[in-house]
Amino acid sequence: MNVDNILGEFLSVFGKRIKELREKKGYTLEEIDALCDIDPSDFSKIEKGKANITFRTLIKISLALEVNPRELFDFKLEKNRLNR
Repeated sequence: MNVDNILGEFLSVFGKRIKELREKKGYTLEEIDALCDIDPSDFSKIEKGKANITFRTLIKISLALEVNPRELFDFKLEKNRLNR
């Protein structure tokens, strides 16, 4: 098991979930950036799975999207490597 590969997959799927929730709310990147007080390029990196975020950022995003932080993790990893 390669931790870096699993982390890369996790961040990618997590980013897609963030984007899905943002689009469901109808927010543009600029709007969500303003709500979260996160730099637009940083938010784009999160959605692309290129950023490993802090809990503080996670809470900012959940507040801006008006969801429980748990909902940000409502996804399954394709390879199910963590389900051993």
